Amino acid sequence: MATYNYKALDCITSCDIEALGIPSKLAEQLHEKLAEIVNTHGAATPATWQNITTHILSPDLPFSFHQLLYYGCYKDFGPDPPAWIPDPEAAKVTNVGKLLQTRGEEFLGSGYKDPISSFSNFQEFSVSNPEVYWKTVLNEMSTSFSVPPQCILRENPNGENHLSNPGGQWLPGAFVNPAKNCLSVNSKRSLDDIVIRWRDEGDSGLPVKSMTLKELRAEVWLVAYALNALGLDKGSAIAIDMPMNVNSVVIYLAIVLAGYIVVSIADSFASLEISTRLRISKAKAIFTQDLIIRGDKSIPLYSRVIDAQAPLAIVIPAKGSSFSMKLRDGDISWFDFLERVRKLKENEFAAVEQPVEAFTNILFSSGTTGEPKAIPWTNATPFKAAADAWCHMDIRKADIVAWPTNLGWMMGPWLVYASLLNGASIALYNGSPLGSGFAKFVQDAKVTMLGVVPSIVRTWKSTNCIDGYDWSSIRCFGSTGEASNVDEYLWLMGRALYKPVIEYCGGTEIGGGFITGSLLQAQSLAAFSTPAMGCKLFILGNDGCPIPQNVPGMGELALSPLIFGASSTLLNANHYDVYFSGMPSRNGQILRRHGDVFERTSGGYYRAHGRADDTMNLGGIKVSSVEIERICNAVDSNVLETAAIGVPPPDGGPEQLTIVVVFKDSNYTPPDLNQLRMSFNSAVQKKLNPLFKVLISALQT
Repeated sequence: MATYNYKALDCITSCDIEALGIPSKLAEQLHEKLAEIVNTHGAATPATWQNITTHILSPDLPFSFHQLLYYGCYKDFGPDPPAWIPDPEAAKVTNVGKLLQTRGEEFLGSGYKDPISSFSNFQEFSVSNPEVYWKTVLNEMSTSFSVPPQCILRENPNGENHLSNPGGQWLPGAFVNPAKNCLSVNSKRSLDDIVIRWRDEGDSGLPVKSMTLKELRAEVWLVAYALNALGLDKGSAIAIDMPMNVNSVVIYLAIVLAGYIVVSIADSFASLEISTRLRISKAKAIFTQDLIIRGDKSIPLYSRVIDAQAPLAIVIPAKGSSFSMKLRDGDISWFDFLERVRKLKENEFAAVEQPVEAFTNILFSSGTTGEPKAIPWTNATPFKAAADAWCHMDIRKADIVAWPTNLGWMMGPWLVYASLLNGASIALYNGSPLGSGFAKFVQDAKVTMLGVVPSIVRTWKSTNCIDGYDWSSIRCFGSTGEASNVDEYLWLMGRALYKPVIEYCGGTEIGGGFITGSLLQAQSLAAFSTPAMGCKLFILGNDGCPIPQNVPGMGELALSPLIFGASSTLLNANHYDVYFSGMPSRNGQILRRHGDVFERTSGGYYRAHGRADDTMNLGGIKVSSVEIERICNAVDSNVLETAAIGVPPPDGGPEQLTIVVVFKDSNYTPPDLNQLRMSFNSAVQKKLNPLFKVLISALQT
């Protein structure tokens, strides 16, 4: 949005305000408040904008008025104007604020000032002093080990050359069970605390349902007993392919509690993609639903699992207790699965404690060969996810965390661990997040941290479906998955009385984020304010070497190899070749490849500029162009080859999928290019993911 189209604040008149559709009397009142703020704080300062958001703007005023004041205030500010500024008193009661209030001088010495001004120094401390930082944060999260670690980090385990194991060994010797930690009673919660809230689509007139910790424990224990009754070997992989609801969360925790490995499969995947993930992970069983209910639609799911030639399936009816189809021979209904051990209900299940390097979850991320990378999470990874949430989103006891996602993507397990390991409650909506039903759920559940992907926000803004709902309980937003748009996120902040958006970027192989924001730093829209705790970033110049720290520039992003909880192996590729081969070294450490192009701005913020390789983000889902091209090449006999490209819109935001087509005959002209685009759409949605959409087709002969 070009700021030159807007007047400076001290030039705005009541007539300008009235022209936006605001009644004359109200326009005069708003102008008087604006003039008072400008007289006190000036016409173009962050303090001016902060007072405007506090004393003038509200969700019921036209968004054009919000834009008028935001762009008017920052008309000549330059890059990265702060859309949110931390309040010093509020900062003191954040998780990090309270820690620094008591131990800031111990960590940072006499240079410590206060939580806000010393935050960046604390981030640097977390990198240079991992032993102290991670021990402190694990204690803050009340982490319980059955066998404590010998230390936090062993950089060269067993005398190995650091190049053979660049990431070092974290928590060596420790035995732990993350699910047991999720279910523990500690200083953060009691058995009577609510830990899950949910609502089904279409039930907006009914109260929000809830489950206490005591009830969750009983449900998880029962499923864990039922899993043992299947007779699978410990350490077997068990898949989950179903919507993220109470049942899937219970199943996820039970698989981990009982010492098995979760295989995460998104419920949107086609049969071929399901089959690929089951084959790579060697899954021995799968949990699924007969159908996915979305409004008036019933979308088959179990039939896709059958077509994928899945192993033993435990099938849950989407509604009621009966199925819409006959089960395959050997498959088990959810009722029969639990009935075998019903007598054990509420008997505590003894958690299987395993070495910290044991696998707990196999997730998948797009590969560059068309086959997804199978990325194992170890028992350390859940604590990385939870630590990010503790520090950067400030998730704590009594928080209610909603993030529309699925266990097939890393943000699904992240949501479970980020909430439960920090004493917070998960909020789940069983339906589409794109309509007013979800908006009302956020209001009624009193969500305090709402996670989004930019594509969802774009839909909310274009349909006005959240208008009229009270989102004042929200303390902050989180955003991940794809590039965001300044105007859309200004609109989003305004729906919750200008609470900050914490941008969060990482990866499945990181178990969380490497760059993000903080409630102790000013936040600029569509920008990151800090490397994540424990992470050090490098931007590579044109010569492939890191540019100097804190100097503006743009290039491929690389990471320090020592990241708590990050992957150290892949099931179907050489981990070193994928992440380290050919990378430069810094201070004797070989850097870790990530593949994103990042810019460090003159204002000290970071902005993402897409991928350096052939992967792209579509609706928050990372996918390789190879996967899409393989499908599109077979759509029409006249097609020689295709190129799938993610094109960012001119004003920023989520990438649009564009297909460039080369025809076998250079003289051939398709009769209807739009029909070809629709054919690409149909094939990609059927064979890869129904959420993908070809928005543009380009022609080349």
